[in-house]
Amino acid sequence: MLNPGIKLGHYSIVAQIGAGGRGEVYRATDTRLGREVALKVLPAGALADEAARKRFHKEAIALSKLNHPNVETLYEFDSHEGVDFLVMELIGGVTLDEKLAQGPLSEKDVLRLGQQLAEGLAAAHEQGVIHRDLKPGNLRLTPDGRLKILDFGLAKLLRPVAETATTESFTETQAVAGTLPYMAPEQLRGQAADTRTDIWMAGVVLYELATARLPFLEKLPTALADDILHKAPPTPGRLNPELSSRLEEIILKCLEKDPDHRYQSAREVLADFRRLAAPAAAPRIQPRRRWVAALVVLVVPGVLALLLALNVGGLRERLLGRAGSPQIQSLAVLPLKNLMRDPDQDYFVEGMHEALITELSKISALKVISRTSTLGYRQTEKRAPEIARDLGVTGLIEGSVLREADQVRITVQLIHGPTDRNLWAQSFDRELRGILALQSEAARTIAEQIKVTLSPQEQARLAGARPVNPDAYEAYLKGRYYFESWRTPEGLQRGIEYFERAIEKDPQYALAYVGLGDSYLVLADQAVIPSVEGYARAKAAIQRALEIDETLADAHVLLAGLMFGFEWGWSGAEKQFREAIQRNPGHPRGHHLYGRFLRNMGRYDEALAELEQARNLDPLSIAINVALANTYYFARRYDKALEQAQKIFEVDASNAHAHLLVGTAYVQKRLFNRGMAEIEKAVALSGGQTVMQLLLARAYAVAGSKNRARKLLNELIEQSDRTHVSPFFVALVYVGLGERGPAFAWLEKAYRARDSDMTTVKVLPDLDPLRDDPRFQDLLRRMNFPE
Repeated sequence: MLNPGIKLGHYSIVAQIGAGGRGEVYRATDTRLGREVALKVLPAGALADEAARKRFHKEAIALSKLNHPNVETLYEFDSHEGVDFLVMELIGGVTLDEKLAQGPLSEKDVLRLGQQLAEGLAAAHEQGVIHRDLKPGNLRLTPDGRLKILDFGLAKLLRPVAETATTESFTETQAVAGTLPYMAPEQLRGQAADTRTDIWMAGVVLYELATARLPFLEKLPTALADDILHKAPPTPGRLNPELSSRLEEIILKCLEKDPDHRYQSAREVLADFRRLAAPAAAPRIQPRRRWVAALVVLVVPGVLALLLALNVGGLRERLLGRAGSPQIQSLAVLPLKNLMRDPDQDYFVEGMHEALITELSKISALKVISRTSTLGYRQTEKRAPEIARDLGVTGLIEGSVLREADQVRITVQLIHGPTDRNLWAQSFDRELRGILALQSEAARTIAEQIKVTLSPQEQARLAGARPVNPDAYEAYLKGRYYFESWRTPEGLQRGIEYFERAIEKDPQYALAYVGLGDSYLVLADQAVIPSVEGYARAKAAIQRALEIDETLADAHVLLAGLMFGFEWGWSGAEKQFREAIQRNPGHPRGHHLYGRFLRNMGRYDEALAELEQARNLDPLSIAINVALANTYYFARRYDKALEQAQKIFEVDASNAHAHLLVGTAYVQKRLFNRGMAEIEKAVALSGGQTVMQLLLARAYAVAGSKNRARKLLNELIEQSDRTHVSPFFVALVYVGLGERGPAFAWLEKAYRARDSDMTTVKVLPDLDPLRDDPRFQDLLRRMNFPE
């Protein structure tokens, strides 16, 4: 112990203010700068060799660069006559363990201190500094209410001493009162500490602040260590019923045994604290107005009671029904987090995400954004208000999926997007066999929380989920994963294998037949398999799905698309589109494909209305935005088509289809140079797709560069034995060249091949030069287009 008046360099000791395993702390005066500091004298022998001293000095320099209002500042590291010491910021106030002697803190105080703790940890972690020894004794509350984290990094700087203390703590009961109750499971296993270790320790501190006791109470060190490693702590709400369930959830997530299941960064903890806090400013009462406040206190309750009794203006419903809860009639379910931290389980998490969106989208009173528009927010740094604004919603759902063997847990939280306010959170647990019931329960509960009225049919459907064969469900999810993620011939074939495996396990699995049908349609459209074979297989699978469950909107949409694109059964296709949308008004693909159908029938206003509805549900979908632009193009409203294309560029500036659309619109406006430049750009961006090159040849032809057009056309036709060359688009080049004979010959080939692009012949501007030809009128009659 150093006596007052002793000097270490230019620091004069004033008084000892603390002592512990990592040294003694003194109040001291910096005689050069005339300020008071905290001077930590390191234990003798802590830096016994030069290597240890160099390491300590290097890391002390790193610590000194930490500059944050919630972290104690390290000024310098020095040595004087064999005494090593650190010079720190001198902080007044009380430590949290002194504060805890008065009992648990209010939730408001836990939130306030928890946010500051998370902010300090985040700042340190982002500088690569880990504390490793968080506990109430290392957290000081200043007189103005600010939390300061003390002794940052000393557990690492004094690692040899710390390791000795840890070893001793397993054999000496006295040491257990120090570090051990706050140690994370990975520390006890001898594994390397990382930022998530600090998050565990923060969780222990938060638990203690909320309950005034530790999560694990064993006195014997070995028994305490065993509890930390293997037992779940009592839920904080059992010990303090005043706690909200959301605060309890934050604390318990910090205390997950597996670091991969905890918050992965202090920033995540901070974000949840901010959502939960969402402070509402209360007006301050000025002293001279206090008599008014007193009058309000005396009179208002009686008046309010009378108004409630009379239900004036529906006040009772407004106050007792929806008070304090923002109105939410539109939702986006953001990508769910994979708490298994196993990429091989991504298919399962993505399947849960898709299923939750699908269940919610069936609620007619609720607008639910499509999965394709939400996927871009998987790794986003955008905050809730910005995401809500992007997607045009007031509500956001965040969540996670955890699976252990056949047990599944989905945790979801509802956020008011414009204010980033957390409104509600809940976990849903089921065996895998009951996964459909879990999804329905989650959707139903979300609807209840936002007070959306369910029709009797919707209530019955959400309550009637059947058990599934776990093996069949696994295979189905893998099939969907390959179908959605790969879209290559190989990926689609693997998807088909999994869908067939699901059907083998459960022959009544309607959704597996839908997946099978969808896969065959894509293979046929990509000309990977002959169209006749692909469409026949697709139709058989889709019809089987509808035999099992006629309510499946997805199946009705696929059947409509097949009738429209391949069979040219116009009235049957429209009936199926309408059936799908009636079954699920929130089905963006249904509105999208129906809009394209109406466009090809020449019903442009109806088409635009359907496509706008599709975009409303899936605002970031490139395909839907391209379809909107194309509809303006088909309607000969070229300026509107160009205007819509600019909106696509706002989402994806290098989209080949948007550049193609701009180019063809310019060609129709006879701005040939600009048009050809845009289409050339589209060809380059698409990697030289054959259709893009054929449309470039068509542009050359219309612009008068006929030799250039023929050269490119002949080169592409010569490749037809190696790659698919669309006869429909070859016909368009000949139309541009003014050669009607070859144009009709190639249109006839497209007709015989049931080329899906033939469905545009009634309205496509590129074919206008042929419309007065009897052969064209005959083609329209054979295709049986409605008048």
